[in-house]
Amino acid sequence: MATPLTTKKSLFSLEDKVVLITGGYGHLGRAIVAGLLDQGATVVVLGREEASFNAAFAELEDNSKAHFIPCDVASTHSVKAAFRHSSATVGLPSVLINNAFYSRGNQPESLTDEEFAFGLDGSLGSTYRCIQAIIPFFRESGAGKIINVASMYGIVAPDFGAYTSTPQFTNPPHYGAAKAGVIQLTRYFASYLGKENIQVNCVTPGAFPSQPVQAHEAFVAELTQRIPLGRIGQPEDLQGAFVFLSSQASNFVTGHNLVVDGGWTIR
Repeated sequence: MATPLTTKKSLFSLEDKVVLITGGYGHLGRAIVAGLLDQGATVVVLGREEASFNAAFAELEDNSKAHFIPCDVASTHSVKAAFRHSSATVGLPSVLINNAFYSRGNQPESLTDEEFAFGLDGSLGSTYRCIQAIIPFFRESGAGKIINVASMYGIVAPDFGAYTSTPQFTNPPHYGAAKAGVIQLTRYFASYLGKENIQVNCVTPGAFPSQPVQAHEAFVAELTQRIPLGRIGQPEDLQGAFVFLSSQASNFVTGHNLVVDGGWTIR
């Protein structure tokens, strides 16, 4: 017998969701947060600089559902404390978005061991710490969604021809290695947590250069000619992916890597 059709609120509504996001006031994070707020989510931005949070969201007409809680993703103690604080003051989390990262050094032949390890930890280690720390809260509520942020360079190697005239922008070896690890970590925890009604997915952005980088028109032109859609990504292009994976529309989606790259990785 077929399941009867029913009508309900929008599949993409986030009205009842508390979303935690690391790296929420940066180049991409700011747009991601705005997209979540547009769908009614309560968003907790976890970061080290409250002044940067205030500056990023000063233009919001209504920022009553955007909250800042101090957190250093390099520290397990800080992450756990921030999650406890958020749960106690805002409510049990529904979604965790791991968007923060830190890095040092970029030239493959001159990276020190310390720089390589630091870069790995900045993407992969920080993501692992946050996943591990959120599990008890999702178990308490009986559900949860984790969204990790990877990169096209976790899927394909850099095309170094794009960096010939701008070597300062060369993508470092630890970045892609760590982001590939993030994709695998997503699959690992999707399998590990699936029976507990916790979905774990990943968003992989393509070329989304920051505003200062976009000032280098020759570099942007190099990127653009490698993108089938013929343009670089803008932060708002990511909003739909995060709304989808945060909402009930993705309740049967887990272990998935949603690539938002204008087609870069299809070639």
